[in-house]
Amino acid sequence: MEHTRETVIILDFGGKYAQMVARRVREAQVYCEILPYRTQWEESEKRKPKAIILSGGPHSTCTKNAPICDKRIFEANVPVLAIGYGLQLMIKAFGGKVEPVQTMESGLAELTVDEPERIFQGLGQRLKVMMGAGDSIVSLPKEFKVLAHTDKNSPAAVGNGQNIYGISFHPEDSKTPQGREILKNFLFSVACCNGTWSMTAFIQDEIKRIKERVGDKKVICGLSGGVDSSVAALLVHKAIGDNLTCIFVDHGLLRKNEAQYVIKTFKDKLHMNLIGVDASDRFLKKLNGVVDPETKRKIIGEEFIRVFEEEAAKLGEIDYLVQGTVYPDVIESGTSATGVIKSHHNVGGLPEDLEFELIEPLRELFKDEVRKIGLELGLPEELVYRQPFPGPGLAVRVLGEITKGKLDILREADFIVTDEIKKAGLYKDIWQAFAVLPNVQSVGVVDGERTYTHTIAIRAIKSEDGMTGDWARLSHDLLNVISTRITSAVKGVNRVVYDITSKPPSTIEWE
Repeated sequence: MEHTRETVIILDFGGKYAQMVARRVREAQVYCEILPYRTQWEESEKRKPKAIILSGGPHSTCTKNAPICDKRIFEANVPVLAIGYGLQLMIKAFGGKVEPVQTMESGLAELTVDEPERIFQGLGQRLKVMMGAGDSIVSLPKEFKVLAHTDKNSPAAVGNGQNIYGISFHPEDSKTPQGREILKNFLFSVACCNGTWSMTAFIQDEIKRIKERVGDKKVICGLSGGVDSSVAALLVHKAIGDNLTCIFVDHGLLRKNEAQYVIKTFKDKLHMNLIGVDASDRFLKKLNGVVDPETKRKIIGEEFIRVFEEEAAKLGEIDYLVQGTVYPDVIESGTSATGVIKSHHNVGGLPEDLEFELIEPLRELFKDEVRKIGLELGLPEELVYRQPFPGPGLAVRVLGEITKGKLDILREADFIVTDEIKKAGLYKDIWQAFAVLPNVQSVGVVDGERTYTHTIAIRAIKSEDGMTGDWARLSHDLLNVISTRITSAVKGVNRVVYDITSKPPSTIEWE
């Protein structure tokens, strides 16, 4: 029997908030989807939502052209939780009054619970919370009452006595220690969710769906050897067996020994159909002289597809192409609530004349969910816990023009970074650790002689899902070991620097 999926809709008003809320809802084993704030109720209603969450956002409800949602969601007898900006918007929608303030409370605060209604049940009277900046609620609609306040902010939580709640703090933030419990109270006590979203159920549903869609037709998979494409390939293989052929493209932008590792794993260990294609010269020729990051990504994305098309022609009639697209790829490639952060080669970089139908079995999953599926499917643990690697490879870590010489330098430096991180026992604790080759040369001294050579930047990020991240506090001793080894062993490098910027304001990759 196919698993029945209950759905919570999160309306995205911009910023990082919706993605963080989605992670927390998924952790509670409730499936959720992020939709743009302007989604019409008819579109939301098709999903038969168990609840709707209005995310926070960076806007003010008092400005001209402030984002607004379809007011019919408040009339649909569907439980609603409005957070931050969503709360202020909801108050106005019900006829309350909101005004802008010069210095709105934000940051850590102590919340006093006045009415321990369902969202606060079992949590005590005083809670530490991360407040969100925004407008001030001057008066509540007549059907609402204050559920909680802080010393500087009343109300900080409201409810209408039925199934609509609003809070001015961020339950999704790790600095709100009991935020997960508040969300769970809403999901299970108010919205009556069952919490049946699991990776086992997802696998069963997806295998059934792929079998029904594909039948006995032929499928190819663009396999990079990264976690996403590897899990996607194995999941489709479980559904259709040898009707899947994986194509591994060496575009000359891979890490050291990458090609050999991928081929050995999938051909020899997992016994899957795999074709290896060395297209490195072809890609480097296409990228010759290109410096713009978005152009690089789109060139690589299109060239991937062209290689697949050529290989597919040799295999006979092929109908489908599998890609390891995951939810953060879709989000970062742009929604109608947020602008494009960067185009992912398997989302924003696809050519319009694509000859295959796409199968993207992981499109609605976050990275940690993908890893759980990989383990359940029997993927080697070493591969499951490989750190993320961008589809365009080292092309987005070589700033400026890409040359074979620059790639060789970066490949060796990157290997050293990873090797030393593993030796220090930190590989699983860090989301990504890698080397970057900025388009910077500087003066140095080697063996008493003046040099004017490249700089290597080290990037190490801690994160749960790649949507946000903090730079890893690597010890000075470890950084010293990495720097010394790189400048000693990698010809053409005389300086190493460490990137101490979090995401946001930066992205994880430099391009």
